[in-house]
Amino acid sequence: MNGFEKVIDKLVSVFKVFGAACIAGMMFLTCADVIGRLFGHPILGAEEIVGFMAALAMAAAMPYAHAMHAHVGVDMLVKELSPKAQAVVDSVTNFLAFVLFSLMGWQTWLYAAELKRSGQVSMTLELPSYYVVYFLAFCFFVFCAVILLEIFQHVHKVVNA
Repeated sequence: MNGFEKVIDKLVSVFKVFGAACIAGMMFLTCADVIGRLFGHPILGAEEIVGFMAALAMAAAMPYAHAMHAHVGVDMLVKELSPKAQAVVDSVTNFLAFVLFSLMGWQTWLYAAELKRSGQVSMTLELPSYYVVYFLAFCFFVFCAVILLEIFQHVHKVVNA
């Protein structure tokens, strides 16, 4: 495993733990808010924070899910092909995913910059939302790096098969 792969693998592992922490935080905050509401003391901004944590958890999970092949794939026809043909099909589909998520990352980054420039904040707690959107964009870029590594692996299979 080369240096680039090690860095991406480490980032994916950190994101996995961060995403799990966000999900746990969502659970604890929601439970605390519900209990607080029973006693007439809800947590101010709980919905906002849970929403932010949901976005962070989803973004952090994307690179890990792709690296572990945890996504849904329809390959009834592809698995009937030769290993070399499968690698070609996987290379093409991963390249298309790379292009799509690169564009999504770029546009998300531009959107975060616009949120920062306009000074937009959340409604109740007035938290700057651009931090979450920047993190989302960064996760898209890490996701693209994971896809790129997989493309290289498939191309290596095609060339060496």
